[in-house]
Amino acid sequence: MWLASGRSRVPAALWLLLLALREAAALDPVSVGLAIGVVSAFTGYLSYEDWFCRFAECCDAERPLNASALKQDLKEKLFGQHLATEVILKALIGFKNNKNPKKPLTLSLHGWAGTGKNFASQIMAENLHPRGLKSNFVHLYVSTLHFPHEQKIKLYQDQLQKWIRGNVSACPTSVFIFDEMDKLHPGVIDAIKPFLDYYEQVDGVSYRRAIFIFLSNAGGDLITRTALDFWRAGRKREEIRLKDLEPVLSVGVFNNKHSGLWHSTLIDRNLIDYFIPFLPLEYRHVQMCVRAELQARGAAVDEEVVSRVAQEMTFFPKDEMVYSNKGCKTVQSRLDFY
Repeated sequence: MWLASGRSRVPAALWLLLLALREAAALDPVSVGLAIGVVSAFTGYLSYEDWFCRFAECCDAERPLNASALKQDLKEKLFGQHLATEVILKALIGFKNNKNPKKPLTLSLHGWAGTGKNFASQIMAENLHPRGLKSNFVHLYVSTLHFPHEQKIKLYQDQLQKWIRGNVSACPTSVFIFDEMDKLHPGVIDAIKPFLDYYEQVDGVSYRRAIFIFLSNAGGDLITRTALDFWRAGRKREEIRLKDLEPVLSVGVFNNKHSGLWHSTLIDRNLIDYFIPFLPLEYRHVQMCVRAELQARGAAVDEEVVSRVAQEMTFFPKDEMVYSNKGCKTVQSRLDFY
């Protein structure tokens, strides 16, 4: 008996063996490799890499970016952030289409909590590596978890260099996300400066195809001030352009003592490619978040519930009540009561 496969027809017995190898892959990849080698001798078209990568994640450094999928994800999942959407698309598409980048792509996302920075980094990760934040090639560092003690800065710098060197050696297109940069002790992040610079290699390793993403609340006040100025002038938030925010944002973060990028050589040497502002969210954007969360839970979108959850949020400034204090951060927990 023979079974049809993608390239040829495979004997049923061999097909069953291959299914068995799938179950064994997680336990003993070396034995699996030897077994597949035996099967390959009979079939003439199987390879260890082909089959192993079907059952375990492999680094596909040549995997192209699906620009349409990224654009659709940002449009459907990120609310009220026309600037962030525009810059992320431009940055990722341009970088991935460049076969010979001169340096890694480095993005710094700024804005108040709940405006979508973590969500945007998750969307980017999922479009760069199919398993997203669960991928072996996407690495998330949280300042308060991984670098909590100020007296251990030198240790953290050494560890960070080793972690990044090892991971990029394993996968050139690795993604590194640094959350809570505003809580990172100044000086820690400067340890990765050589990896972000315009070097072809550092100690025999090329970092040019890696991506670094920083997330920070620092600069949120500057972003909100600009957004309010536009609102008070009767101008739409969509009229705000990157040039209205990026210069003041980079300077403000560089001089902010409560920022992990305070007086950082990464800014001083212009190694951060884009400072991406996340605008404060209005009432209508909170409503969008509630609807999206209801749909994610498989529930019908009840507009009465949408309005009640949105109305429970607090807004600022006190006299104008334009922006949500916490963005969409507490939408999930508030929906639990309905």
